[in-house]
Amino acid sequence: MSNELVSEYVKSEIHKGICTIEFFHPQSNSLPAKILHNLAAAIQQAGENPNVLVIVLRSHGEKVFCAGASFEELKTIKTEIEGLKFFSGFALVINAIRLCPKFIIGRIQGKCVGGGVGLAAAVDYAIATDTAEIKLSELAVGIGPFVVGPAVERKIGLSYFSQLAIDATHWRSADWARRKGLFAEVHATTVEMDESINRLAQSLEMSSAEAMKEMKKTFWQGTEHWDKLLTERAKISGRLVLSEFTKKAIEKFKTK
Repeated sequence: MSNELVSEYVKSEIHKGICTIEFFHPQSNSLPAKILHNLAAAIQQAGENPNVLVIVLRSHGEKVFCAGASFEELKTIKTEIEGLKFFSGFALVINAIRLCPKFIIGRIQGKCVGGGVGLAAAVDYAIATDTAEIKLSELAVGIGPFVVGPAVERKIGLSYFSQLAIDATHWRSADWARRKGLFAEVHATTVEMDESINRLAQSLEMSSAEAMKEMKKTFWQGTEHWDKLLTERAKISGRLVLSEFTKKAIEKFKTK
């Protein structure tokens, strides 16, 4: 790995009305608080930028789109307030996506775990490769997908969300995710995925900004209470992460 990729980052690049937001963390693109806050800020800024017509959300690398919450950060949480603060980062990102007036295309090039599934569910249109397996692993570490749950349930329905949440150690295939509505498209290669993303982004870049803004409002109708809801869910996760079960589970996962 080159030196420039040793440290985590969130970066944005605008080209012909298309804003690409990319995040990276050396631990399988996991999400510590800093990345969560920077992602939310980048999405909000792109949404407010009149030069941006469509957003592409992606991560660096090939094998993993996002490994979810940072275990390194989870094990440092000592109080319920600290837990609320950390899990509220996921709420910030999901609500930033929800409130952004621009369509957000998700580039899902690899595995999604926990909060990564939440990101894939929250974007407006997810395009993936057939290696993009998914798993909601939170219950396996004594927490539960409380904050990302509303986004996943909104996209695939309560039944399939509950299946993912209950069977927390089982990987579902990218084709399963496509058939349930999480992914709009699944492609055999990264090249084909990127071609499809570029085609859609360029098509949207030529579309009416006002029409897309109104469409997005319509698609997200019924989620106006999510500012409060996701904070309440973050409180639950923030309390559960303090349990001895979770502490032991995190250490067990880290030693695998």
